[in-house]
Amino acid sequence: MAMNYRIYLTSFSSSLQGMVQTSLPLCPCFVHRFRLWGTVLFLLILSSCKNGEEKNTVSKYYPTKILSPVSRTIQTPYPAVLKGRQSVEIRPQCSGLIMRICIEEGACVKKGQILFIIDQAPYLAALKTASANVSQAEARLATVRLTFDSKEVLCKKNIVSDYELQTARNELKAAEATLEQMQAQCDNARTELSYTEVKSPVDGVAGMIPYRVGALVDRNIAEPLVCVSDTEEMFAYFSISESDELAKSAKLGTQKITFRPVNKAIPVVNGVIDAVSGTMDARTGTISVRARIPNHDKILYDGSTGTVLVSSERTDCLVISQTAAYEIQNRTFVYKVVDGRTVSRSVEVEDIGNGKEYIVLSGLKAGDKIVTEGAGLLREGTEITESITTQNASQ
Repeated sequence: MAMNYRIYLTSFSSSLQGMVQTSLPLCPCFVHRFRLWGTVLFLLILSSCKNGEEKNTVSKYYPTKILSPVSRTIQTPYPAVLKGRQSVEIRPQCSGLIMRICIEEGACVKKGQILFIIDQAPYLAALKTASANVSQAEARLATVRLTFDSKEVLCKKNIVSDYELQTARNELKAAEATLEQMQAQCDNARTELSYTEVKSPVDGVAGMIPYRVGALVDRNIAEPLVCVSDTEEMFAYFSISESDELAKSAKLGTQKITFRPVNKAIPVVNGVIDAVSGTMDARTGTISVRARIPNHDKILYDGSTGTVLVSSERTDCLVISQTAAYEIQNRTFVYKVVDGRTVSRSVEVEDIGNGKEYIVLSGLKAGDKIVTEGAGLLREGTEITESITTQNASQ
């Protein structure tokens, strides 16, 4: 390289001298100075080129880490839907016009409280008719019983035949049956009348009311009069796969969970797993799980959605930072460091749930050295300057 520089310098000086001698009839002193400054300029250019080459050959610094087994608490997320402890659709058990709405939308209601009153006039008339029929049947029964009693006495004296006595006995049984029938009709009319007062079967909060006074309703209405939800305690329903560890290791009543609502304005709340279905959904291939969440402050609503986070302990696992991984076509890769150069490795990872780390399921082993930051900027075979850190098992 030094020989090449000297050849370039001699050639450049000769060229300058020839240019000066052929173009300018100047004094030798000026020519000497011109050659001197030209030589200095050429050396500066060569020096800058050499420095550029040296900079291009310097390897870049990337932090690395030697993997070792550690313990982690991971939070597995599951999409969930909230349901109240009870959510009851209130529907009428009789037909008629709504005469009165006794609650406001969103009001708290008590069990047995009247919510709606349906037109009672036809049911009151039916009850009166049934009551009159009962009175008539009672009178008929009294008359038939007197007849039977008298014929029974006369039969003992052989004044009337056994046939007449048996006939009187049959009439008595028929009158008794008629009375029971009329009493049943009266009870049914009274029940129908009670249905005109639509009452809440549970304590809870009333939903929206799609009907107004004067609307005609019956047992077959498409939309309920109102929904009453008992939200003192909420249930979060979510699904897990058959292979999920939670399906095997869930401790009912003690396995703690965290519910994170979609609405960020609602705080995160805690609960426990309450039930795991004993059967699998044939359509989805999943198992249903229910978590119980207290809602004394009424901050959660029936039908709300969110994420259930289930915590579990993992021991002797390999953990990498998310900055150490990059994705290509739904596959995750990291860069191992082998002999000072990068080698890409495909890995299978599981998100811990803290937004910072992955658990390595396959693709790496303890003792492997990886690049921990800037993986997306590297290429295969890049030479790097290492700064090694080692995981502690206590981390």
